[in-house]
Amino acid sequence: MYICLTVNGKPVNVTVHPGRRLVDVLRMDLGLTGTKIGCEQGECGACTVLLDGRAVNSCLVLMSQVEGREVLTIEGLTDDGELHALQQAFVDTGAVQCGFCSPGFLMSAYALLSRNPHPSRDEIVEAVTGNLCRCTGYRKIFQAIERVAGCVAARTEEQ
Repeated sequence: MYICLTVNGKPVNVTVHPGRRLVDVLRMDLGLTGTKIGCEQGECGACTVLLDGRAVNSCLVLMSQVEGREVLTIEGLTDDGELHALQQAFVDTGAVQCGFCSPGFLMSAYALLSRNPHPSRDEIVEAVTGNLCRCTGYRKIFQAIERVAGCVAARTEEQ
C-alpha cells in the first residue's frame, strides 16, 4: 500500500503493508530511532508520538490509519539542532537518566502544553499517566514540565 503522510513537517511517501505498525516504519524505514519500542502493547509509552497533535502509542497505530495525517516525533521537537525548551528542561532538572522513556514523556508533555500552556500539577500527571519510567522517578519529570509551562505555547504560536 502506498501511504502519504507528514512526518515532522515534511511530506513522506512510503510503500508498506497496511498492517505494519507506525513505530516500525518510523524507526526502520525512516531512521527516526528516537521513538522507542518498549512493551509493544501500548502500556509503557516509550513509543509515544503525536498524531494530528494528539499523543498516541505508535506501537498500536497501523500504517493504514495514518494516510494523509501528520506525525510528530521526538526528532521534530528540535529546531536546527537546538533542543526544544521542554527537552532542555528535562536535562536541566535531571529528569533524564537512561533516556529510554524520555521521548515518550516529552511527546506527551508537548501535546499537553500545546493545548494547555498553563496546566496544573494534576493535569500534568494525567497527561503522562500512560508513560512509565523505571529510573528517574516522576517528581523531576513533573518539575521539568512545570518549568516550561508557558514557553511551549509561545514557540508553537511563532511557528
